[in-house]
Formats: sequence, structure tokens, C-alpha cells
Amino acid sequence: MRLCHEATQGVRKPMSTNLTKERVLEMLQKVKGPDQGDDIVSLGIVSPIVINKGKVYFAISVEPGRAKELEPMREAAEEIVGRIDGVESVAVTLTADRNAGEASAPDTGGGGCSTGGGRAGAPGSGGTGGQIPMPNIGSIIAVASGKGGVGKSTTAINLALSFQANGLRTGILDADIYGPSIPRLLGLQGQNPEAAENDQIKPMKAFGMEVMSIGFLVDEDAPMIWRGPMVMSALTQMLQFVTWGELDVLVVDMPPGTGDAQLTMSQAVPLAGAVIVSTPQDLALIDARKGLNMFKQVKVPVLGIVENMSYFKCPSCGERSDIFGHGGAKTEAERIKVPFLGEIPLHMDIREKSDAGQPVVVSDPDGPHAKIYSQIAEKAWTNAEAHKAKREGKKTKITMES
Repeated sequence: MRLCHEATQGVRKPMSTNLTKERVLEMLQKVKGPDQGDDIVSLGIVSPIVINKGKVYFAISVEPGRAKELEPMREAAEEIVGRIDGVESVAVTLTADRNAGEASAPDTGGGGCSTGGGRAGAPGSGGTGGQIPMPNIGSIIAVASGKGGVGKSTTAINLALSFQANGLRTGILDADIYGPSIPRLLGLQGQNPEAAENDQIKPMKAFGMEVMSIGFLVDEDAPMIWRGPMVMSALTQMLQFVTWGELDVLVVDMPPGTGDAQLTMSQAVPLAGAVIVSTPQDLALIDARKGLNMFKQVKVPVLGIVENMSYFKCPSCGERSDIFGHGGAKTEAERIKVPFLGEIPLHMDIREKSDAGQPVVVSDPDGPHAKIYSQIAEKAWTNAEAHKAKREGKKTKITMES
């Protein structure tokens, strides 16, 4: 996998003060550009350099359709940076900016990014042609929100763990490139995945669940100053070049919003459906509608809406307060005729256990909050299976254990 390709072939180099962004750019000035004229730095086609504990990441922008032809240029850049003292591994991708007016659907093959795995084809809008094959995974469910700060990642983690508790072989992919929080929520921060054969990497494990996140490959405090094509490249690689095991369901923690990253996930893989997370307040619901409409446009079933931070119940007096309003998500679900999956309260236990890397579903499996997440997971899975049966013209078969 290009995200963690070992340019030094397993030889650990001593850390050196020579390993700086300036030094990397200096070395890259020796690499000729696409037409063998100016170097790639002078041409301005090198993305911002990311360095983390001896690992170097960057992308080179090329014209759509030239990725295969320019693979030697990518390899030259990877090789020359690998010579720098202190470099342990180098990840270089070729990305393609689209011209104005071109479709925004991601190209996972020669027109978008070079991943070393050959052309997978450009996904079509909502169709299955050209999508990345995921033969080991039964269903892929996206957890999304129209805006940040609504508790989407916490919901995704507890939903995935509820799937697992109910008998499904489960994995989770952190697709939030700019704000990866899954490593911290699962107590895995600071850990790195192991390399596997054929340039692939093994997913991490947490509570028996397979996990992958860009957060394992960069420092927690490092800003991800990446343009859209590089983000799309990273997402497709985490899907295609991770040795996912046999899974019944892969939960994808989507980035907030409706941009390139969301379209990549919606069109590059066969999503079984999406769960939308919102708070009850009007501002959050406005953005949630945008997410709902995006999934409808790309023909991805909406499995339902979750109202997070639905209410606050005082632990001392038991009085209930609707801090962000109440019932807005349920009303919205009824209005647009999508399922309402349930309400999750604003509670200190959920926050504290998430911050500690011990999600409430596993740290307090018999508690009231774990029960809420379990019920939401069961409804979401039932809806996913119903959509699957409808597509295949079969009767619905529910496989979750209660």
C-alpha cells in the first residue's frame, strides 16, 4: 500500500535533523516533471509535505489519464526521498485535479491516483460499475452528518460495537481525513499498523473489531493540509489496500459535509446505506438535510436518522432539559419519509468513556446507553437488509442476534 510503502525495505535509519520539509523539497528538485523539463518542485505540483516520526507523505499532481505513464516519476520521487537520513518510509501518490465543469465523481484508477494496484475504473453515479471490489465485506454502512460537532464519530463507534455485540463480524473505517478521531475513541492513538504482503497493511484491532484510520499514519496534532485529490487517493487506498478480513459489516465514519470525500465513499464502493446523525436544533437539521439529499442523488439508501444529544437528564435531581431542543430529527424523518432510528441523550458517561478510549457499549454493556445504541444498530441493520433484499428481489432475512 502506497500509504505505508517501506522505501527503506525494512532497514530502520537513525533519526536525523536532516529530515525536514525543506530537505525533502531539496531532494525532490532532482526529479524531472511529467515532460522531462523543469523539476516537480519548480512546476508547483508537489503537495504540502507531511512528516511524522520518520514517515514522509506527499502527493504529485498530474493530468487526468497520465497516472500509469508517470508511475516512474512517482517511483523516482519515492526513491530519492528514501535516501534522506532519518526516513523510515515514504508514501507518494499521484493525484489529478479535475478541470472546471468535469464531474466530481472520483476516479480510482489511472485518471485519479496511482496506488500500484491497477485501474479499478471510475465509479458511476450510484451504479456498481467501476466500483472498488470488496469481496470480503458483506455490507458497508456509512455514518454521516451534514456538519461537525454533532457526535457522529462517537455514534459510529458505538454503532459498530453494537453490530459486533449482536453477532456480526464488524470493522470500522475512519474516513474523516481532516479530523480522524477513531484512534482516540478506541484507545489506539500512537499505534501504527503492520505491513502485509503486496504493499498492503493490516488493519488495527480494538475490542475484537478491525479498524483503519489515517490517524494511525500521521501525528495526532499534525494538520492534514491536503487538497481534494489527495484525500480521495488516501480514502481509496484505505479501502483497497488494507487486508480487511471476512466482515459482515464495515462501518464508515464519514467526514462531515457533502464534498469530494463524501462523494468518493458514496460512489467508489457499494454502500448498503447511510445513517445520518444530527442534533435536534434547526441549524444542525438544515445541514443534515443536505447530507440526506446527497445520498439520495447518488442512489444510496438512507437507513435512518439518529438524534444525538437529544436531551440532558440531571444526574443529581433527575430533571430533564432539552438543551438543543427536542424531537427535531424525528419530525424531520417523518417529513421526508425516512426511518427514525432513536434518541441518544447528552450524558457524561458517554463523553467520559469515549475520551478514555472505552466506548460505553463495551465499558458498560448492560447499561441504558448501550441498550439505546443496540436498538439503533438493530433498526439500521434491519433496514439495510430490507434494501438489500429489495435489490436482489428476495425476502428479507435478519441475521442479528438479540
